[in-house]
Amino acid sequence: MPANTINTNNYCHLTKDVLNYEWHTLPETEVVQTLVSHSEAGLSHQEATKRHQQMGANQLNIQARKSPWLKFIEQFHQPLLYILIAAGVVTLLLRDWIDAGVIFSVTLINVIISYIQESKAEDAIAALSQAVTTEATVIRDGQKTRLASTELVVGDLVLLASGDKVPADLRLLTVRELQVDESALTGESVPVEKTTASLAVDTPLAERSNMAYAGSFVSFGQAEGMVVAIADATETGRISQLIESSTGLKTPLTRNIDKLSKTLLYAILGLAALTFAVGLGQGESWIDVFKAAVALVVSAIPEGLPAIVTVILSIGVSRMARRNAIIRKLPAVETLGSTTVICSDKTGTLTENQMTVQRIYAGEQHYTVSGIGYAPDGEILLNRQPVDVYTEGQIALWETLSAGLLCNDSHIEWKDEQWSLVGTPTEGALITVANKAGLTPEELPRIDTIPFESQFQYMATLHKLDNQQKQNVIYVKGSVEAILQRCDRQLNAQGQPTALNPAVVEQEVAQMAKQGLRVLAFASKKVTGKRFLERHDIDTGLVFLGLQGIIDPPREEAIAAVAACQSAGIQVKMITGDHALTAAAIARQMEICSAEEQVFTGKQLAQMDEAEFSQAADQGRVFARVAPEQKLRLVKALQHQGEIVAMTGDGVNDAPALKQADIGVAMGLAGAEVAKESADMLLTDDNFAAIEAAVEEGRGVYRNLRKAIAFLLPINIGESMTILIAIFLAIALPILPIQILWLNMVSSVGLIVPLAFEPKSRRVMQQPPRNPRERLLSGSLLQRILAISLFNWLVIFGVFQWILQTTGNEALARTMAINGLVAAEVFYLLSISQFVPSIVARIQGKRKPIAYAPVIGIVVVVTLQCLFSQWSIMNQVFETTPLTFTQALICVAIGLPVIVIALILQHFDPLD
Repeated sequence: MPANTINTNNYCHLTKDVLNYEWHTLPETEVVQTLVSHSEAGLSHQEATKRHQQMGANQLNIQARKSPWLKFIEQFHQPLLYILIAAGVVTLLLRDWIDAGVIFSVTLINVIISYIQESKAEDAIAALSQAVTTEATVIRDGQKTRLASTELVVGDLVLLASGDKVPADLRLLTVRELQVDESALTGESVPVEKTTASLAVDTPLAERSNMAYAGSFVSFGQAEGMVVAIADATETGRISQLIESSTGLKTPLTRNIDKLSKTLLYAILGLAALTFAVGLGQGESWIDVFKAAVALVVSAIPEGLPAIVTVILSIGVSRMARRNAIIRKLPAVETLGSTTVICSDKTGTLTENQMTVQRIYAGEQHYTVSGIGYAPDGEILLNRQPVDVYTEGQIALWETLSAGLLCNDSHIEWKDEQWSLVGTPTEGALITVANKAGLTPEELPRIDTIPFESQFQYMATLHKLDNQQKQNVIYVKGSVEAILQRCDRQLNAQGQPTALNPAVVEQEVAQMAKQGLRVLAFASKKVTGKRFLERHDIDTGLVFLGLQGIIDPPREEAIAAVAACQSAGIQVKMITGDHALTAAAIARQMEICSAEEQVFTGKQLAQMDEAEFSQAADQGRVFARVAPEQKLRLVKALQHQGEIVAMTGDGVNDAPALKQADIGVAMGLAGAEVAKESADMLLTDDNFAAIEAAVEEGRGVYRNLRKAIAFLLPINIGESMTILIAIFLAIALPILPIQILWLNMVSSVGLIVPLAFEPKSRRVMQQPPRNPRERLLSGSLLQRILAISLFNWLVIFGVFQWILQTTGNEALARTMAINGLVAAEVFYLLSISQFVPSIVARIQGKRKPIAYAPVIGIVVVVTLQCLFSQWSIMNQVFETTPLTFTQALICVAIGLPVIVIALILQHFDPLD
């Protein structure tokens, strides 16, 4: 027995160690011997039952989910909510039931929204489990049987046929023209041809041609394979474990809000303790001192901040949805705005995921083909001019297209309002280009076929050419090497056989390969009276017709989106499981990288130490043949360097990286369910261009958040300064706790909500990304907050003292102080909002929408403030008194100077 033979008496040991077992390196006979099975009869039912009991079912283990109530309670675990709850408690102690109810309502609303937005995060593993659930054809006791894939055990002999989903990881024992679509697992854009030969230990996952992996699809052919891994031990299971181990990092917004909340929490508690100590030191009663400390706490707590953060993010979600980007987690809105790197999958994300013929070489002439996908829209061009394949000078082109159309087992059909392929993508591309030229397969009926086999690298078909002369024609397509060695002549443009120069053809192949094209060669041979096709018929005497170069082309809109992201200072990196040559060609077309830049492969990355890997992650633009765990490692390396990483993808292989990234972006249409559930954002049109739109909206959201903080915190700080100084001076409070709650929960919130509806600045995508290390309260923003806070303090304290000394009426002094502060808030809102600039732009004839939201907010707040001052019931509740018209005008005039201060601050710290 070999050194790595498994102890068959301990099957549980197999399920634990199978990830480290290199099945692709063993010959078929050794695989069967190692698993104690049989290559023809398979396992016995008795042995299979025993293994099933010991190993368990062939399904992914799903982590036990927390109860809904526990998840709901955990949403309260946020410092800012601690502050809100504390505000509610102290308000209850003051026996202000209505105000306490408002505070607790705000807290509850925040918790409910957070719970709803993130409740689906645990669905990723469940979706992945469904991805591998299927039925399988198995041989047990020498008899073919059909059973659920969950019943498979290691050592089972499984039969595969076209259209089957692979039910477990299999080591292939026999194959017949087998092609497997592994795009969801490896990122390979075309089905992979399978063999049975043993491979080297370091063969990358995407190149293990003797293996078939769970969750992939058989697109063509048949095979027999032996189960070598089930459940969590499969490659798909390993991805499941990677998803579970991903940290689900907090976004920059949540990190910054947490820091701000903790800072406010410590500052408020510290000031409250200081206030209590100073009051007692001045000989005040502890009850009066306690009430003063409560007033300070209430004044310092920004009750409206969680609400306005939620509102701004929710509006961002709505705007993104209109631009085909669905946000699953609210903080992801702002994260997009601070993204510095976008790591994008290639297949189906940057490209169409539809193979397309782009270049043709026939009759020693070079043709290009317009149009993409399987729709027959486009033309064949020679020297940029459309050609008619039925003209005399295009006979070689006609024959090349006919060969691709007729030597073909696939077909394209109109279904669900779009053209769809039934068969392999490569053959679909050949049918489409022939359809663009007006060719139809009915022109030459098929008589016989030699199907494609990997050892011969070609397919051949026999067609009826002339009934009267009993002439038929053989069309052959395959690899350039397989076709050229069987040809002795080539067809010129006029359809005449001429001498073949293989070196010239190989040079053309090399040129196409440099462009990332997959090249197929075509040949024909006329025969008489032939009714059956045999291999010796095409071993010699073929006439070379031409070449067709095929690629999965990039999306046109994705090219523009990449350029827009780059102009906004965002790096775009391609991370794919596809071939390095193909990835480099697509990346060059999209201007992600230049021809001189290195393309890193998964094999190279696996050989790097941490320092080399980190450098490659930073400097590389294109990463090809990358395994799922390497995608995850690349994202982590970039995050370790301080980058804010957005990861896009649509396959099972992308799911771990999608979850780890600061924001995961999945394709909503073609994406695997596990990718969608692991992502923070879905693109409803699978268009990379929607990412650029979402980044733009995200940047707008962040700027609106800065405006909200710049507006809200100065109110709280101004109030706190007023209370603190009054306590230190042992004088009457210029503003009472219940009046503070009115200002914080009604007036301030009423004026701050319009900022959530602010339109984006036109300069938003002309600026580099925000520094990921930049604090939410940057130096310039902090200076602005302190300056406005000082003005607000002067308004409250100054007006109160002035009116108190001139009238001796505390209620009037407090009422005018509050109204003076509200007037200052109104003018400050107009100074930082887009309302005035939008009016000026409209007067200048610019087609800019007017930002009406601030006006609506101002009207609402002014109306409420009039009730606050003039309505007798409000006077009793809030201890205010009615104002005369002159007193009201004085309050308005007191707030006007803030406009000058705001204009000066805007010069040093533009909020847009």
